[in-house]
Amino acid sequence: MVIGAGTLLLFDKVLMPVYTNYNEGVTVPDVTRISLDEAEELLTSYGLRFEVADRRANSAFPGNYVIDQAPSAEVIVKPNRKIYLTVNAATKPTVKVPNVVNLSLRNAQIQLQNYGLEVGSISYESSRFKNAVLRQSISEGSVVEKGTTINLVISDGLGDKIVKIPEIVGLRLPDAQLKLREIGLRVGEIRFQPIKDVVPNTVLDYTPKVSELVEGESLNLVISERFDAVELLEGGAVFSDSTKKQPGQPQPDIKQ
Repeated sequence: MVIGAGTLLLFDKVLMPVYTNYNEGVTVPDVTRISLDEAEELLTSYGLRFEVADRRANSAFPGNYVIDQAPSAEVIVKPNRKIYLTVNAATKPTVKVPNVVNLSLRNAQIQLQNYGLEVGSISYESSRFKNAVLRQSISEGSVVEKGTTINLVISDGLGDKIVKIPEIVGLRLPDAQLKLREIGLRVGEIRFQPIKDVVPNTVLDYTPKVSELVEGESLNLVISERFDAVELLEGGAVFSDSTKKQPGQPQPDIKQ
């Protein structure tokens, strides 16, 4: 019994502490925001090992920089513990652009985000199915870097109805624009023309000269502007040399 008790005591107080490095610990250094080579050197100097667990693209860091670690800095671990690192990819990953034409705007946004792409500018054109994608700035199947921006052209839901052009000649420009918008027409090119006896900013004419248009189409407007009938011409300055003798006149007496 004495021998057994002694053996147990020896195992508990001597052998186990040696095996588990009892009362020994290493404070994990912070190796984020430095290069992988620097991180390896620093961890090795602390008696720790490392493994690259993941690589991600992060534009805030140069390639092969450590962007995360586990365990984190300041944690106390046993000597020779392995630290798992997440390293910034030296090159950005690429992706094939999906086809989002004919999808709704919302579904197109989700689809592009799922591929790691960004939705850029959104413009509208007339077409029957409201909020459907008509065009995308980068075609389907193109290989681009993740994070690339895709611009979209979306249907405004107009274009399946013929409307009569209202009487806009003689209206002020803001009133004419409002009247056209109310029936689903757009204002295209605006050309200004000087004309007498007409209040500036008044609609003088429009093209095309038709009575009806498809909803969503545009009218080009001719607008009055102030007319200046007389332009003042600036003549050059006339210089007279009073020292030069004129015919029939005496030479002036110039004193120095």
